[in-house]
Amino acid sequence: MRLVIAFFCVLLFFSCDYLTVQEKQVNSSEIIAIVDTEKLFREDVKDILPQNIAKEDSLLLVKSYIQDWAIKKLLLKNAEKNNSLEALENIKKLVQDYRESLLINNYKEELIKQQLDTIISQDEVESYYDYNKENFKLNEVLLKLKYLHFDDNIKDKKEIIKLFKLDDIEAAEQLEQMQLSFKKYQLNDSVWVQLDKILLKLPVSKENLLKKTKFIQKQDSLGLYLVAVKDILNRNDIAPLSYIEPTIKEMILHKRKIELIREIEKIIVKDATEKNNFKIY
Repeated sequence: MRLVIAFFCVLLFFSCDYLTVQEKQVNSSEIIAIVDTEKLFREDVKDILPQNIAKEDSLLLVKSYIQDWAIKKLLLKNAEKNNSLEALENIKKLVQDYRESLLINNYKEELIKQQLDTIISQDEVESYYDYNKENFKLNEVLLKLKYLHFDDNIKDKKEIIKLFKLDDIEAAEQLEQMQLSFKKYQLNDSVWVQLDKILLKLPVSKENLLKKTKFIQKQDSLGLYLVAVKDILNRNDIAPLSYIEPTIKEMILHKRKIELIREIEKIIVKDATEKNNFKIY
């Protein structure tokens, strides 16, 4: 009952005059709501209103803000009264631990930004890959392929099919020049692509794609599809370097971060020891 009475007391402290932020002369120290000894001032709510907001909308928005503020304060006061001293001490410790973790992590991140070497050579990537190859087994099927999707009644249909079947740079360049005629296309068959992504794009069965077929032609109500699979890697095969390279770079950077933090910690301990700020008894 006291909670309800206190809440309605809050609502008595604001009025249309208090909420009209468009007034030319504003006293920012005006109180617009009180919960016990907690006060909400006009200046606390002025920043929540968008510019050029209608008066009616501003009143609703501020009223909602005051209600939320009051409920939060009332719940907090009741929570403080109803929690045991042991619970409050545990919460205090958790807050302290969290604050310390935030400060330390923020400090570490700043040091990492300043000191971490983010340049990774290709030799380093290849060396890391060769040393850890067995850890880079695939958990998906990869394909190297090219494909086209276009309307079945396209003007140069026969020429497109002929060029697609050719496995040379000139044919690929000619198809590139015709790309505006295609609904979907991928002509670079030197890039590894996940099988699942291809199945979402093309109405071709998984079985046909895994046959490593040189040429697949399929037609449906949306048009004609041409597909040529160049190479396949199955699950548990070693992932190719070109596919796993971004992951390797992330791993190398993560390793550098750990090493850098350890080095910084050693320096901090050494410095504190030399200055007699750190002693073990």
